[in-house]
Amino acid sequence: MEYKNIFGFRNEWNWKTISLFCFLAVFPNILGLVHIDVFGFRIHFFQYLVFLAAIVYGPVGGAVSGAFGSVYTATMLHNPYIIAGNIFLGFLVGLFVRHKFHIVLAAILAYLAQMPWLWYSDIYLAGMPVAVVQKIVVALLVSDVIMALAAGYSYKPVKALISL
Repeated sequence: MEYKNIFGFRNEWNWKTISLFCFLAVFPNILGLVHIDVFGFRIHFFQYLVFLAAIVYGPVGGAVSGAFGSVYTATMLHNPYIIAGNIFLGFLVGLFVRHKFHIVLAAILAYLAQMPWLWYSDIYLAGMPVAVVQKIVVALLVSDVIMALAAGYSYKPVKALISL
């Protein structure tokens, strides 16, 4: 029986793959500044690049993008626990995609796995009010699904960029 490395990178490393990886790791900080308010819920866009990293580079790539890509948000909100939650989110999306789950299902499953941590860390460690965390939970579900759809539709051209 042959074992597959489901956690590692499956890319040939060259200047293109390294550049894209660095972009996907750092640029979510910029997208973290962008959001829209819909019916009182804040929809975020940073997950798009975390999900792209998870699709293109696997669980480790998603985790790295989730980690480095949420530093600005964690700093501005004085909530370092956001970084751990986004590492977990990126890692799980990459893992589920590697196991051939559709990206939207992978994002929903990762979201569901992340929710106990988010609830605990935001309420008990960061001291946020329950009503605020409830809104975050709903907004993140909507954001994750929308960004998973966007990543699912756009990852092929992104992968093509690094395989030229």
